Amino acid sequence: MLPSIKAGVVGVGTFNPTGSPRVNLQGTGFVVLDGRYVVSCAHIFSKPLDSEKKETHAIFLGRDRQIGVRAATLIATDKAHDLALLKLTGDPLPALKLGDARTAREGEQLYFTGYPIGSVLGLNPSTHRAGLAAIIPIFTPLQHAGQLNGRTLRQAHDPYEVFQLDAIAYPGNSGSPVWHPDTGEVVGVVNSVYVKGSKDAALSTPSGLSYAIPVKYVLQMLEQATR
Repeated sequence: MLPSIKAGVVGVGTFNPTGSPRVNLQGTGFVVLDGRYVVSCAHIFSKPLDSEKKETHAIFLGRDRQIGVRAATLIATDKAHDLALLKLTGDPLPALKLGDARTAREGEQLYFTGYPIGSVLGLNPSTHRAGLAAIIPIFTPLQHAGQLNGRTLRQAHDPYEVFQLDAIAYPGNSGSPVWHPDTGEVVGVVNSVYVKGSKDAALSTPSGLSYAIPVKYVLQMLEQATR
């Protein structure tokens, strides 16, 4: 099961042909549909491309520092659920099967595969066990009114359920598929880790709590984007 999962997991980020480094591995994605589409997280692509330097979105294949680059186009984003869809150029890649998140039950054992701290560790996919600790409405607690923005207001008005995982995710794991060991089907997408204190604490003192977006929102995005 694991080799087939890894074959459908890719790095995502940007490629700058004149930059140093040229490859900027920012997160994880996974291949879906006919092998020419990759699902990841919208927050990875929030920074505009530098068109003057011919910077492009890209997916990355290979192992360690031997990285192959495939050009990709960002064709859809669902910022409310922090999801993004890329379309690849070239030959199709092995696609992962999407499951039914409604079958997920608290207490069951899941896994996620991705590239934690990929900018440092290279293109080495890691698989982590993730107990499904809770299915809860998402909402970002605020310390003061100055932290209110469009995203937090939308969450407060229309919260949606996410998976709380009893697992440690690191920067670079965003976009990792959460999959069921019995079927290999993807049931969620890792999108954040609970951080207590500064962002640096995600590396130095990880909380052990991570969150994933249920795959039903991926299915909705795919349906709208590929009509």
